Amino acid sequence: MKRFFLTTAIDYVNSWPHLGTAYEKVCADVIARYKRLCGFDTRFLMGNDEHSQNVFKQAAEQGLDPLAYCDRMETEFRKTWRRLDISFDDFIRTTEPRHKTGVTDLTRRIYGAGDIYEGIYEGWYCVSCEEFKQEKDLVDGNCQLHPTIKPEWIREKNHFFRLSKYQQPLLDHFAAHPHFLQPDIRRNEILRLIEGGLTDISVSRAGQSWGIPLPFDPSSVVYVWFDALINYASAVGLGADEEMFERWWPADLHVIGKDITRFHTVIWPAMLMSAKLPLPRHVFGHGFMTMNGQRMSKSLGTVIDPIDAADRFGPGGHDPLRLYLVKEIVFGSDGDFTWERYDDRYNADLANNLGNLVSRVSAMAHRYRAGQLVPTGAGSDQLIRVAEQVVTDYRRAMDGFALHDGAAAAYRLLDATNEFIAATSPWSLAKDPAAADRVTQVLFDAAEAIRLAAVLLEPIMPGSSREILRRVGAAADALNFDRDGRWRSDGARSLAQDGPLWPRKEQTTVSDDNHTKPAQPSPPAAPALVPSVPLDPAASAPPSGQAASVTAASASPGAAADRITIDDFMKVELRTGKVLAAERVPKSNKLLKLQVDVGTEHRTLVAGIADAYEPETIVGKTVVIVFNLKPAKLMGVESNGMVLAASPDGGKPTLVGFDNPPPPGTRVR
Repeated sequence: MKRFFLTTAIDYVNSWPHLGTAYEKVCADVIARYKRLCGFDTRFLMGNDEHSQNVFKQAAEQGLDPLAYCDRMETEFRKTWRRLDISFDDFIRTTEPRHKTGVTDLTRRIYGAGDIYEGIYEGWYCVSCEEFKQEKDLVDGNCQLHPTIKPEWIREKNHFFRLSKYQQPLLDHFAAHPHFLQPDIRRNEILRLIEGGLTDISVSRAGQSWGIPLPFDPSSVVYVWFDALINYASAVGLGADEEMFERWWPADLHVIGKDITRFHTVIWPAMLMSAKLPLPRHVFGHGFMTMNGQRMSKSLGTVIDPIDAADRFGPGGHDPLRLYLVKEIVFGSDGDFTWERYDDRYNADLANNLGNLVSRVSAMAHRYRAGQLVPTGAGSDQLIRVAEQVVTDYRRAMDGFALHDGAAAAYRLLDATNEFIAATSPWSLAKDPAAADRVTQVLFDAAEAIRLAAVLLEPIMPGSSREILRRVGAAADALNFDRDGRWRSDGARSLAQDGPLWPRKEQTTVSDDNHTKPAQPSPPAAPALVPSVPLDPAASAPPSGQAASVTAASASPGAAADRITIDDFMKVELRTGKVLAAERVPKSNKLLKLQVDVGTEHRTLVAGIADAYEPETIVGKTVVIVFNLKPAKLMGVESNGMVLAASPDGGKPTLVGFDNPPPPGTRVR
């Protein structure tokens, strides 16, 4: 069986994990789950870095023994990773005996190669990084990563590693293995660093007891960064279990932050070269997670608790968070997080798109076929072609660690399925008894497309994907990409109809200044475009500025007193919008709740058109809305605009539409 061993950076435990830390773990977990899906015997390693002096200080401040403090923090970290559904196979701590064995073994190998010597270090030291700094590493005398903390000038006896000796071997390795470090921007940075010359580095700290003693000088401990890097090898038996080490080493992938690529692609490979051990096959240096454009950092106070982010959407909220982190951030680049954007993407990608699609197909399957679907003929050639191309693109993206492109590929299949349903209109076909087989095949094809998309999304949203597979009548256990990641044209399906997968998160306000602006007078209606929002009799009286029913007869265009100027008309901002989802408002016979793409955002609108349109018949239609109407609540649902329709006296409303619809958000004048 093919094997794949990947790791993440181990985390300092001087504080709780934040969303930036979680981003790395989620992305690594997606890779691990994808490899398992592809049939690899996968080993996914994470852990905690505990021999930091900052950890020692934090424990002392809390009056705890350092090891007791680390025990407590391990519980906290594991709780966070459980909440995010991180599927690590091993969790190593640098205080474990197996790690001490590995560090002792590797240090002895390097010492035996003549690559460690004694000397005096004098220079800058960043306490927060726990890293020795050269002048060129500082900006205005401060560490670039911790600009609020002044580095210390220290002078102490150290043991040094002959890093300079490995300058050319490292350059040769980069030349022979062009994909050793990804993405290319990281590779180019490190190559310039190596080409600029390497200096020997300290591998010990004197006068400290919190750490692993040097095997050839017990009065010193191994420097925390030298110690920490060895965890990847000590976790798979270095110095203790030769058979295990042969099985799993070298690592196939180290996933680390861009700020520590130098350690992982210069120092760590040189250490392994000195010890005559194989180098890791790949290192991926991802970008920083920012919040409102500022780096997420404990020292800067710009952190988000990942559990808070996961809890925002209830018990299954880890999957919306995982999707956001993977789909919205280019893996390898910096990515920004805002609560507003997070809510928007939840509504757009999950509530309005994927969740609504699953509910619609299941509802139609139960309405027209009692939930049982058996293919009746050839599937949709167009949808099958899209699915085949999506699978190809997805596999290429995921194999190349372009996780964001993998997620986007799966969503292209979902978009194509929505378009397929709108084009085939199974609700219209169902009215024709001669089209019975066609209805069944259309619904089967839609369910199959959802099944395939769920398989592709399984590494990203494992729990949700399993639930989607259950709802479309497909097996969710022991998925295999070669078997399950392809279009299936046969097999009976029994679809389950349950509640919404992701209830839409309603916004309490439309904009930040809704409560501060004085009420504006209601804009007059335009005589050429007659809006209609007939309300259910059970609803409260219509709010100011929103007519219960405006008809052509009420305009009296012949009377000069009723006419308005062009300036009056231009106060009304009309825009096109595409209906993404529609459903009936509970306890109302006339109201539909619509999710509408208006170009710049997705909005919730309530329209009194339920007596003229079934919800599924208007999904995909382009409508005209009053864009700048103040929001109002109808039957407990906040409506953020008005849909325009013509309503002759005593007749049903007819939506304003287009022969060739313009893009969502287009102004109507």
